[in-house]
Amino acid sequence: MTQTHKFRVHAAICVLCSAASLFHLSERAGLAGACRSRLARWRHFGIRTPAFAALVFAVAPLLALCAAQAQPPAAAAKAAPILLVTGIDYPGHLWKQTAPALKVLLEKDPRLTVRVVEDPNFLDSSAITNYAAIILHWKNWEVPGPGPAARENLRRYVENGGGLMLTHFACGAWYGEWPEFKNLAGRAWYGPDGGRQHDPRGQFAVEIADPAHPITKGLEPFATDDELYTCLIGDAPIHVLAQARSKVDGKQYPMAFVLNYGRGRVFHTTLGHDVTALTNNAVPELLRRGCAWAAGLPPVP
Repeated sequence: MTQTHKFRVHAAICVLCSAASLFHLSERAGLAGACRSRLARWRHFGIRTPAFAALVFAVAPLLALCAAQAQPPAAAAKAAPILLVTGIDYPGHLWKQTAPALKVLLEKDPRLTVRVVEDPNFLDSSAITNYAAIILHWKNWEVPGPGPAARENLRRYVENGGGLMLTHFACGAWYGEWPEFKNLAGRAWYGPDGGRQHDPRGQFAVEIADPAHPITKGLEPFATDDELYTCLIGDAPIHVLAQARSKVDGKQYPMAFVLNYGRGRVFHTTLGHDVTALTNNAVPELLRRGCAWAAGLPPVP
């Protein structure tokens, strides 16, 4: 129904209801001369008050129903566009399996829509500003990372308010090439010669370090089957949300943390070695919440 039709329907309802009220009041209490005169003219054409009132009250609900059905459905909120950058990694990290799995689990939140790009050099594009958050799900293994233009483009994107999320070995991106990445990511891989990389793959408990943060509020401690990373360095101020104790050295290591870089939000997790690790227990919920938070949304719908 067009806007004109809707206007006519609403106008008809108003006229009919007003007429009914006018007849009703005039019959019971009498009205000013002008109203009585108008009623007399209507009666001159054979319109009688009781019959007309009955018609009004019979037809008005139908007109109201038509008007209600004519209203367009409320527009659904537009999903936040998320850019998942992948395409290269350490050979033991099967990104062709984990990237699709990550997309699926993130889109369980209907507020997120994820585009996968299998080339980290896309970070050089001005199109990254079309996204609410960027996920780094890659590590340039034995090849250079995206060059200076891409690095500055990403840095400026986050500084100006874009969201950033990093998973697992993305902490090793641009190793030895871009010192500022350590501040952007909060923590970064200390390299192949820095020491022990992680506990042996297996089960370990993840504790919620801050149960009051919007990302982790309501999440319970959980067990996962993954690599417990012990290989991060950096001194940027970070806020640890989840942590795990190494079975090798007994120390606590961050499994998920957040920071602000300029006006941008950064969510960084070292979890997610493979599809099993990504989809284990509370990990998908943690990742969905972290991505939503980085994109500027409430972590929980």
